[in-house]
Amino acid sequence: MSEKNTADDANRANKPSWGAGAATGVGSMPGGDAREAAKTVTGSLETLPYLPELPARGPGADMIGRTAGMLVEVYAHVEPSGWRISDRPGRDTRRARAWLREDLDALEEFTQGHRGALKVSAVGPWTLAAGLELRGGEAALNDAGACRDLTASLAEGLRAHLDEVRRRVPGAEVVLQLDEPSLTAVARGRVRTASGYRTYSAVDRGVLEGALREVIAVTDGPVVVHSCAPGVPFGLLRRAGADGVSFDLSLLTEGEEEAIGEAVEGGTSLFVGAVPGTDAPLSDPAGSVMGVRTLWRRLGLSPGTLAESVVVTPACGLAGASPAYARAALAHCVRAARSLADNPE
Repeated sequence: MSEKNTADDANRANKPSWGAGAATGVGSMPGGDAREAAKTVTGSLETLPYLPELPARGPGADMIGRTAGMLVEVYAHVEPSGWRISDRPGRDTRRARAWLREDLDALEEFTQGHRGALKVSAVGPWTLAAGLELRGGEAALNDAGACRDLTASLAEGLRAHLDEVRRRVPGAEVVLQLDEPSLTAVARGRVRTASGYRTYSAVDRGVLEGALREVIAVTDGPVVVHSCAPGVPFGLLRRAGADGVSFDLSLLTEGEEEAIGEAVEGGTSLFVGAVPGTDAPLSDPAGSVMGVRTLWRRLGLSPGTLAESVVVTPACGLAGASPAYARAALAHCVRAARSLADNPE
């Protein structure tokens, strides 16, 4: 059996439960009130709510810090240059874990009786390796052994995190989102060293895929990989076992369309970032996803598969938006997704 067929069979076997015409967010929300964020997300997104991230609270609530707090037997602290691996847990690790507990408490409060999909996110192994420094100041990406250790630690931490979410929301089908905005840069050798004068060597595609597969294997539920960077490697993510790929529609190029067509035909869900992530005028909902309909026609895909294959999201996280716009953007995603279901042509 070919690698392509193996990935396609895995995707079909792991069909998500959110149904046609679904919408969700990417991860971050503005402000620092966990209860308000959870209330907004769960109230706006009945089909596919998610655990919000609130990076405005500071280090430990940011994307790298939050995931560093999930690691097992690997610790990190904040330096002026960013997050750095530590010998033991310190104040920054404790703060990251405390904020995650606060977020889970709020989510649990507003998901009482929830049954169905519920999305949680963490940084994937390669963005983590690019974002965490070793003791000498260079990124963990510079050390193959450190990358392997981080991947194993992340996998163990995610198993515990997913178990905790399932315990708190027993009716949930937990969807894991891995945030990998640095993946393309890692694959192309474009991540800059600490000095800024050179870049780290590109990581072999087989090694990239293997680490992603190891982390994806921690759950039997659906896994989505998100990147709001250009050049999302759709084929690599599918081979690694991702059930869905989340991307910014405005960054899509014509050269990526064939890979998207193959992904859809293989059963991969597309989380399409079609709504601006920062304050901007919002068009009518159907207009926001006109590009998706156009893409479907250009690829010769059946209109009947559109609403089942596409989940509408903001282009990226909403941390940089105003609270009012964040609420409006999520509601707009819901209406845009519904328009795809009602009128896929």
